[in-house]
Amino acid sequence: MAQPVTTKGGKLRVMLGNDAEPIVYAAPCGFTSRSLTLTKGLEEVLIPDCEDPDAVSWQGRDATSLSMAVSGEGVMAQESVETWLDAWEDVNSVPVRIELEFPAKTVAWVGRMHIESIEAGGENGRRVTKSISMQSDGEMVRTVTP
Repeated sequence: MAQPVTTKGGKLRVMLGNDAEPIVYAAPCGFTSRSLTLTKGLEEVLIPDCEDPDAVSWQGRDATSLSMAVSGEGVMAQESVETWLDAWEDVNSVPVRIELEFPAKTVAWVGRMHIESIEAGGENGRRVTKSISMQSDGEMVRTVTP
């Protein structure tokens, strides 16, 4: 049996871009875990049996949209707190680059996302943590590089 080629959690990177030309992307400090969710919007339609109109119809589905969500958790780092807050306060979506690096290739998505929510929490005597949620705003262009 051949083992799959996998990668570590730190190789899933969430990077925010600046206003420079070309855009410079950097991963804000503090995430200890992150997740990427790819969603396809579907519209349902009943497909009748033309020979037997009384038969139970099969459910058909048509793709209507694609969306990407990113969430991450970790410590609230002084180095990145204003980066996250500035992006959240911005009425416009911000440039984002998501990378998933494997030993032989990197899959990346580039586009714009809104910072949907930032949650900070802390217990007495413990470090302040953060939870951040992001939603795509338009197309996220995928590239694969060796």
